Amino acid sequence: MRWIHAAGRGLLVLIVVLTGYVASGARADEGPGGGRGPLTLATAGDLTGYLGSVLDGWNRTHPGEEVTLVELPDSADETRAQMITDLRGGERGRFDVLNIDVSWTSEFAAAGWIRPLPRDRFPLDTFLPRVVDTATYDDRLYAVPYVTNAGLLLYRKDVLADAGVPPPRTWAELERAAKTLARAHGLDGYAGQFLPYEGLTVNAAEAVYSAGGTILGDEGERVTVDSRAARKGIGFLARGVREGWIPREALAYKEEESKQAFQDGRLLFLRNWPYAYVAASAPGSKVAGKVGAVPLPGPDGPGTSVLGGSNLAVSSHARHPDSAARLIAYLTSERVQRQVLTRGALPPVRAALYDDPELVRRFPYLPSLRESVLAAAPRPKSPHYDQVSLVVQAVVHDAMTGRQTPGVAVRRLAVELAAVSSR
Repeated sequence: MRWIHAAGRGLLVLIVVLTGYVASGARADEGPGGGRGPLTLATAGDLTGYLGSVLDGWNRTHPGEEVTLVELPDSADETRAQMITDLRGGERGRFDVLNIDVSWTSEFAAAGWIRPLPRDRFPLDTFLPRVVDTATYDDRLYAVPYVTNAGLLLYRKDVLADAGVPPPRTWAELERAAKTLARAHGLDGYAGQFLPYEGLTVNAAEAVYSAGGTILGDEGERVTVDSRAARKGIGFLARGVREGWIPREALAYKEEESKQAFQDGRLLFLRNWPYAYVAASAPGSKVAGKVGAVPLPGPDGPGTSVLGGSNLAVSSHARHPDSAARLIAYLTSERVQRQVLTRGALPPVRAALYDDPELVRRFPYLPSLRESVLAAAPRPKSPHYDQVSLVVQAVVHDAMTGRQTPGVAVRRLAVELAAVSSR
């Protein structure tokens, strides 16, 4: 009987072990380290058409793991909506790898739509230090930085050189030149992206950050915007419209409209992403050869840009998660990151490329961009980021149009953001 009981216990242990082995095997196949096969990569519209050729390189060398590219609308809001619809579809979803805006990482991670990734699978120490923070949530890596971005101040080199004035490093220097030099040359002074959309959230955050303030803390759980710094930052933007060195037309500008105004020779200063420098310097631009770029100014010196760009994430329902992770490693390799810059005119995340003499000759703004990225800060992290952004847009636009004073606007921001954070 003792032998029978011992055998029974042994059989039970064996069953438990085998059951655990099978279960762990299933989990491994479902996790980031298992499962190879074809993939679908979803991204916003590829405006420069470079990504298809990059993926052709992967498909030639990875038979059985071919990638199909799905281009969603150019609009960030529409892209996000379509991605979320697919992610909510569970196992029926089409997308395996997602090229997501850096501001969506926290929201997608908190909702369980994307998988956590092992840090040791990607050479994160070779990336620009600031960009990795945009890919984390709750101290875990949920995506891998793919493209970075930071706002730059574009300026007319010819106008400043004729006056013997250096590019502005402070808000006061920018205001002075925007009021005097711009008007003397028949130009508008300064513009950014001030239509109530994501671009205004970015411009407002940059003004608040540059003044030393913040908007949210603790992954969106704490509202920190009610501060003297926030009033100063939003006051800078509101004062520009009120005094006229920010033209009222700029209240309807997005990236493209503001770029076109500068490119057509109507602006002295423009806050925009580096792609606007490339476009304004290209043949056919009215200001080609007359464009300079420096980090954004702040109250007492260089300011703080908001980090832009995109991260690559793996859907929670990816059919072949190991292939997905391998594709991400390929797209963030130094060779492909060089193509991201040279073919796509998009800022890479690999730090070494910013010191490459050949690339700096071809893209003269790289040193200023590196400086801006290293001093930049991410947009407010929150699992409800879309609602946070809508609040910031609405309130700051009211301040810039004169419907509310900056002080009232900041107090309203604090109240409305607290309501969002408590949901």
